[in-house]
Amino acid sequence: MPDTVESIKKYVRAANYLSAAQIYLGDNFLLKRKLSFNDIKPRLLGHWGTCPGINFIYANLNYLIKKHRADILFIMGPGHGFAALQANLFLEGTLEKYYPEAARDEKGVGYVVKNFCWPYGFPSHSNPGAPGVILEGGELGYALSTAYGAVLDNPDLIAACVIGDGEAETGPLAAAWHLNKLISPAGSGAVLPILHLNGYKISGPTIFGRMTNRELKALFTGYGYEPIVVEGVNVYQKMIDAFEKSYQIIKERSGRFPMIILKTLKGWTGIKNLKGVKMEGNFASHQVPAPNAKTDKAELKAVEKWLCSYKFEELFSAEGRFVDEIKELIPESNLKMGENKHAFGADKKSLVLPPAEQFSEDAALPGTIGSSSMRRIGAYLNEVFKLNKENKNLRLFSPDETYSNKLDAVFETTSRAFAMPQKEWDKDLSPDGRVMELLSEHSLQGMAQGYVLTGRHAIFASYEAFIQIVASMADQYAKFLKTAKEFPWRGDIPSFNYILTSSGWRQEHNGFSHQNPGFISGMLQKPGDFVRVFFPPDGNSALVVLKECLASKNKINIIVAGKTLEPRWLTPELATEELNDGMMIWDFASEEDPHIVFAAAGDYLTKESLAAVGIVKSEAPEIKVRFVNVMELSVLGKSADFAKYFTADKPVIFNFHGYSQTLKQFLFDYEKNENFCVHGYIENGSTTTPFDMQVRNETSRYHLAIEAFAKMAERGFLETGKAENLIKKYKQKLSEHREYIKINGVDPEEIENWQWKSFK
Repeated sequence: MPDTVESIKKYVRAANYLSAAQIYLGDNFLLKRKLSFNDIKPRLLGHWGTCPGINFIYANLNYLIKKHRADILFIMGPGHGFAALQANLFLEGTLEKYYPEAARDEKGVGYVVKNFCWPYGFPSHSNPGAPGVILEGGELGYALSTAYGAVLDNPDLIAACVIGDGEAETGPLAAAWHLNKLISPAGSGAVLPILHLNGYKISGPTIFGRMTNRELKALFTGYGYEPIVVEGVNVYQKMIDAFEKSYQIIKERSGRFPMIILKTLKGWTGIKNLKGVKMEGNFASHQVPAPNAKTDKAELKAVEKWLCSYKFEELFSAEGRFVDEIKELIPESNLKMGENKHAFGADKKSLVLPPAEQFSEDAALPGTIGSSSMRRIGAYLNEVFKLNKENKNLRLFSPDETYSNKLDAVFETTSRAFAMPQKEWDKDLSPDGRVMELLSEHSLQGMAQGYVLTGRHAIFASYEAFIQIVASMADQYAKFLKTAKEFPWRGDIPSFNYILTSSGWRQEHNGFSHQNPGFISGMLQKPGDFVRVFFPPDGNSALVVLKECLASKNKINIIVAGKTLEPRWLTPELATEELNDGMMIWDFASEEDPHIVFAAAGDYLTKESLAAVGIVKSEAPEIKVRFVNVMELSVLGKSADFAKYFTADKPVIFNFHGYSQTLKQFLFDYEKNENFCVHGYIENGSTTTPFDMQVRNETSRYHLAIEAFAKMAERGFLETGKAENLIKKYKQKLSEHREYIKINGVDPEEIENWQWKSFK
């Protein structure tokens, strides 16, 4: 390229014009006439301040790609700078491929500019409707972790990650700087962080923007990077040199990996001053620098002067021809960042999955004690890692809890990723390990998202209470999936799989702080066609559910499973049958034409419900019962045949793993919902015993039995005097229980060693 700097300058000018035009212009898109009020959009939306820096970075990356045929995925943290990304997608021709109306001619300019922040047009933030995007950047903090997830097992990929200095202040982003210590340079690609310091957030200065270069270099050197500062005069040449140096370090895998600190003015090249207020280089340029351009002559004039300063007419003709210098910067199709194959899931290799039956336990006699669900899951995952060793398309993400969550069987085949020096007594660490552990749920969520959205498979296992830390991130991801379904060219991607364990029901030893089933409540607000929540009642069920989740696509799957030794209830065949229907009548605990229905969702809650069934049948055999187990909760929102399971008119006592209100929302539209008595977690818990957790939350077998006796007396299926005596008896048991655990520190033997006894 004859004059690289001049080419990049022209490209940036074009991109800056298109970015600003999107914010302001509803007509007169090429400024062929004097700008008027009628040309300005009625609502001025968007964020100008970060756009010039994004355009500058994108142009320089294009040059790097052209020069080296580099495989670069663009990840943009400041998603509010979408006008800039849209401008670049238009310039490189990628937008036209997916939106034919966005052809690089006069009509195409009008289409892109007019439809930015326009009803049923393009949003103000980065989104799945933009090719090449795997991060929305709505809620800030996740760019860097997403980038690290994308490069895992992609050794030739460079993820160029733009981080705004506002985003750099967030906790999730701060933790993500450490992810370089988990990445093996041999087996994975490289992340090139580009910290864009324009000095200001929405209404004030940024911390990073006020730090000296010495402070910044010391900080990022401490994080393990080689920081390169780009600022001041000759910034164009300096950026070319910085990218070239960074590329060579990455390719040679020599020493510390680089990161770039780019310092430019907020709103660079925009309105300098307006009505005595400094705009360029100040927070005032963050969103719309001249917000009253539709009605204010001075602001309209300022916008016109600003747009004309780019001399777009010198760079673009109405026939769709950019000047040669711009065209020379645009990579060929397979290398354009908007068309990077990894943003579309690359080759999307399916997992090789063993049969669930291979790891199942004998459940011919319901109620026999087996190993924990999490132990079964661990054994299964170990085999999946073995079978997919060559594919390298599965990772387990766990915040320092792989051992605690009983998943350590995977260490027979793999290790925890760790690229730092090791001690001789360290366990299960290696640079090429496939278990990602960092005590930052945010960082793991971001990495897992980046891994899945680039076509690989992820499992995120966490304590149930603390997965709530990433609830907002998960919500953002769910919105991304929902929107992505609107664009067929996005294609299928593997599902995002959560395993929630160490639930509050068995966190009596850690106390109240460790008891929170709220994550499932939030996720169940999402449409059930792509968010599924599973409550396998035993280890065999957990296996068939896990296999189903790992094979699925385009879903968010949440598996809630315990890690203590619990009864086996279902054979693999029955577990599969229940999974297919979402719920099942358990014949071994049910009778024809029942007087009352017991139901449960959740392993510990299932056990208590069946124990209550046992009490009712032993004390009042004249009462006929039915037991329904719900494995996938969202099926309650879909099933048209409630009566098949719950009868049309009999009382239903439902024991639920989470908050009772969460279950009630699924029952709201069922015309017989008044028949349901829902028990669930009611925010009662402290340091106590496992059974006392059930007692305090009124989900215990005694509470359920007491309610059943009362309901049966009301319905005339149980003699009133007998019911009163039974209720008194089990209320007394509740009192005795409290005194017993205060003296002995453990649950009574009849609770600890309870076993199911058939009444049929």
